[in-house]
Amino acid sequence: MTSVLYDAPGPKAKVRNRVYTVVGALAVLGLLLFAVLRLAAKGQFEPEMWNIFNNAGVRTNIRNGVLTTLQVFAVAAVLSLALGVLLAVARLSDHKPVRWLATGFIELFRAVPLLITIYALWVILLSYKEELGLTGDSPQFWALVVGLTVYNGSVQAEVLRAGINAVPRGQREAAYALGMSKTQVMTTVLMPQAVRAMLPTIISQLVVTLKDTSLGYVITFEELLYTIQQMASTIVVNDENPYVPMIIVAGAIYVAMCLALSGLANWIERRGRRAKTGIVMAGAGEPVTASDALEGADGTLGGPIDTRRPPDLGGGGGFTP
Repeated sequence: MTSVLYDAPGPKAKVRNRVYTVVGALAVLGLLLFAVLRLAAKGQFEPEMWNIFNNAGVRTNIRNGVLTTLQVFAVAAVLSLALGVLLAVARLSDHKPVRWLATGFIELFRAVPLLITIYALWVILLSYKEELGLTGDSPQFWALVVGLTVYNGSVQAEVLRAGINAVPRGQREAAYALGMSKTQVMTTVLMPQAVRAMLPTIISQLVVTLKDTSLGYVITFEELLYTIQQMASTIVVNDENPYVPMIIVAGAIYVAMCLALSGLANWIERRGRRAKTGIVMAGAGEPVTASDALEGADGTLGGPIDTRRPPDLGGGGGFTP
């Protein structure tokens, strides 16, 4: 079997590749073993290091860090989804100025590193802290939330735009033919199908949003990562700081939160893809509305229309109006 990208390896190349794979795997394992031994020599795996998590103050700080992280994620996730919908619709607008502004906004904040955006917003908010009435950790909170919103909102906008463009063109034309306005077509025909089609990608970006909350560490916002770093720097056990236990615990918490969000996404996706049963059909004396003609059993356009009532035939065999 040949490939346009590379030549299929022969017997000698296959043996050589296996040797390289084994050698590379052994080298990686050796580095990991060396790191573990060095950390063990520093006492990072001693029981006393892990005993710090029995302290009520440590557990309280970790809990507060998790709650703060979830709070930032919840606000940024809602705002980024709303901004994504707005930017996606604006980029598909028939008005060139609106389309150009949306395109420029999306390309700008997708290109600028998120860390720079958050840091710049933090500096601006600190400079105008009194004018804006911000107190305490408010500048850090809003710098992190707004930074996450503009970046992830720009990415979500492109995801939604791809989903809208993937909807068959015939459905849009059928909706316009039934007299729907552009707003009705976007909100009732295109956007619901785009969200359903792109839901896995949307949730994947939300997971990225959750992980990016850790960038608040740079602006000294007391989310989970910053809280863990502060405790690891101040707690001393056997003349050593418990960096490894803190990192392992923090990593496990982040993994658990991301897995929980992914599990929720999979559950929502399964419910969304569940087949709908029962087709509502108009009665003998009821008119068929535009939405009934458009929507089928699976929620897509082109659904069945009531055909149980035959057309009335006039005396001449033609159709009566």
